[in-house]
Amino acid sequence: IMSQCRNREEAGQYLEVLSRQSQQLKKLIEDLMELSKASSGNMQVNITPLDASESVNQALGEFSDKLEKAQLTPVFTPPEEPMMIAADGRLTWRVLSNLLSNAVKYAAPGTRVHVELARDADKVLLSVKNVSREDIQYSAEELLERFVRGDASRNREGSGLGLNIAKSLMELQKGSLELTVDGDLFKATLRFPK
Repeated sequence: IMSQCRNREEAGQYLEVLSRQSQQLKKLIEDLMELSKASSGNMQVNITPLDASESVNQALGEFSDKLEKAQLTPVFTPPEEPMMIAADGRLTWRVLSNLLSNAVKYAAPGTRVHVELARDADKVLLSVKNVSREDIQYSAEELLERFVRGDASRNREGSGLGLNIAKSLMELQKGSLELTVDGDLFKATLRFPK
């Protein structure tokens, strides 16, 4: 009886591992498909005027539960006047989703995630900053490469494609994504055309 219980217990553990790995594989395939479309330009882009503050508030609202679970406090003070950008709402949401997912995975619990908007010549800058739970072991350039993750271990979920996808999606919108890494401080800056 004991050996049967142990076998059932082991079988349950194996099934759990297989289920988790199949979900990770599914996510990897989805990310690879999206990256392929984005980097080849084979993706529909619908550029319209968007209020950057509304886009940020929507993304923070969607991620409120995940941020709270990760013990992260979002800090965003919208500008008094609307900052209009020329962007695709769906692609912009995906970029912000990737950056906030990155914070949920790698930011130190009990810290803040700062989101800021600023004007720079003919661009609107949207930055997302957080403190990593560990020193970042890669340069900004390396983090933008494919399959590079924010930690050296493979214990956390993620394909290592999120930042690369976000960069490609920004370029499709005639914008850019720049990363800054300083010790454990991570900053992503999105540049949108006005």
